[in-house]
Amino acid sequence: MDAKVITVEAYFEAVPEDRKVAMQTLRKVVKENLPEGFTEGMGYGMACYVVPHSMYPAGYHCDPKMPLPFISIASQKNFIALHHMGIYGSKDLLDWFQSEYPKHSKYKLDMGKGCIRFKKPDDIPFALIAELCKKITVDDWITLYESNLKR
Repeated sequence: MDAKVITVEAYFEAVPEDRKVAMQTLRKVVKENLPEGFTEGMGYGMACYVVPHSMYPAGYHCDPKMPLPFISIASQKNFIALHHMGIYGSKDLLDWFQSEYPKHSKYKLDMGKGCIRFKKPDDIPFALIAELCKKITVDDWITLYESNLKR
């Protein structure tokens, strides 16, 4: 994807045709299931869902001008990615997700610390992603973020 895309709408318009439906569905699932308070925008060349400065003025420690990131979705060269900072910050949430994933997909889980990769757009477990989105409120995320930041 073109890192120069500046709006979420333009980002999704630029998604390759073979991924467009999956990416639009993923966006819809995230938006409909995130607890109140997270906002949608662009960050690091991806569509992202963040805690706005109005709720967390300190912003992201790596760049305080940026709002606190929580979830990002991206169409990469070889996969669709869902970056979930809560999974990265909470072993309990990671363990839950890893145990639930096989119940929702016939494919092996492909993930890094907080990045879940989907090589087959038709096989994204949207119901599981919906559950995952509901697990952490804005206040929960701020508390978790700060507790991990102080380590």
